Amino acid sequence: MIPIVQEKAPVPGGDYFRCIGVGVGPANLSLASLLYAHPEVTNRFIEKRPCFGWHDGQQLEDAALQVSTLKDLVTLTDPTNAFSFLSYLRAHGRLYHFINAQFDSVPRQEFRNYMEWASRMNHNVVFGEEVLSIDFDGLFHIRTTSNTLRAENVVLGVGTEPWLPAHARDAVGDEQFHVSEFVGKAGDLGGKRVAVVGGGQSGAEAFLNLISRPKRQLPRRVVWISRRQNFLPIDDSPFTNDYYTPSFSDYFSRLEPSVREAFNQRHILTSDGISEVTLREIYQRAYVHRFVEGAVDLFALYPNREVLHVTGDDGGGWDLAIGHNDLRHVTEHIDVDVIVWATGFRPARTDFLAPIAHRLEREGDEYRIDDSFAVVWDGPQDRNIFVQNGARQQRGLADPNLSLNAWRAQRILDRLRGVNTESQTASFIEWSAKLQPDDRAGREHQGQEIHR
Repeated sequence: MIPIVQEKAPVPGGDYFRCIGVGVGPANLSLASLLYAHPEVTNRFIEKRPCFGWHDGQQLEDAALQVSTLKDLVTLTDPTNAFSFLSYLRAHGRLYHFINAQFDSVPRQEFRNYMEWASRMNHNVVFGEEVLSIDFDGLFHIRTTSNTLRAENVVLGVGTEPWLPAHARDAVGDEQFHVSEFVGKAGDLGGKRVAVVGGGQSGAEAFLNLISRPKRQLPRRVVWISRRQNFLPIDDSPFTNDYYTPSFSDYFSRLEPSVREAFNQRHILTSDGISEVTLREIYQRAYVHRFVEGAVDLFALYPNREVLHVTGDDGGGWDLAIGHNDLRHVTEHIDVDVIVWATGFRPARTDFLAPIAHRLEREGDEYRIDDSFAVVWDGPQDRNIFVQNGARQQRGLADPNLSLNAWRAQRILDRLRGVNTESQTASFIEWSAKLQPDDRAGREHQGQEIHR
């Protein structure tokens, strides 16, 4: 029988914990959910927001999850855990309804509601408290807006923040905004000229939403601009999905940094491509607008282009100068009233680590981590700062993805408990090269370990 999670009780007193989590997004919520069954590892997870949120500004109608619901907070490492998606459905009495709905892809809002439920039911998750600084003197001292806590270990799960190009940062407001604010700022665009900049799933969903509105709410014109050569689908095929498995993550981490960087660039569409159902609906909407309803000027598609600069103001509109990636001598100009920047996210800042930042090793823009996602530093081996969703350069495209959340959290939990519970079956694919005996001298000469 699946255990039932009881309604949250007040967090117990005391300021000493085996583990403190900073941030409560999907990554740290996964670890908090796994830790719930191990009360001997005392823990608290702190989030500055007043309640749980997950891309709330992008929860558009009909937006669907791009991964399996088995890739929830816990199932891939602990299918009987009380914080699984199935437990959520059962707790709300909707298991049969969910099965009967026969979703091809689960509504993203439903998955967001599931995680919000898990955060409410976990006694060790605290909202409305911000971490201000972290110092160390044998224990980590975590100063927050409410307390000063002590911990043997810290887990960073601060997530990402919206990224805007330089020419947009000084003009952000109601007429230029990041797609993460779409729900709140794109409600009244009837009769306006709108540009969506960005060719990933977020840009596609924003464009589809704009051209799907009732006639009285339709913008006068919607243009969609992307640096990619076309509006390209996500690669969701079986062997490609092997990039999102634990065995590949471990293989990837042992590659040279330049090889890892090239891989991430080459295979970005496995993570940030557009769902085919979204592309199909966009094309069908475009067909109806242009050929059935005769709205020949409602939309324009501009792939293979980059926004060079933006001029104008809120009152008079914006002029976007865009360059063509193949015809570099050509600059096109587009006049719009509103710009939606679907330009992605970057890891959030960790300024609260300033007191010990000089002790933490870096690899490029990231903290250097070991096999257990612990930052390499000059402190004791039994005192660690773990990093979740902050090692894309070291762990690959799967790092910010939901796919490895539960596995990564389990590996951190194992390190905290001093055990090894991994039981993953090896991939069908031989990712690494196996050396022959006469190759060993060459390997030792290069100073590289190709297979282990």
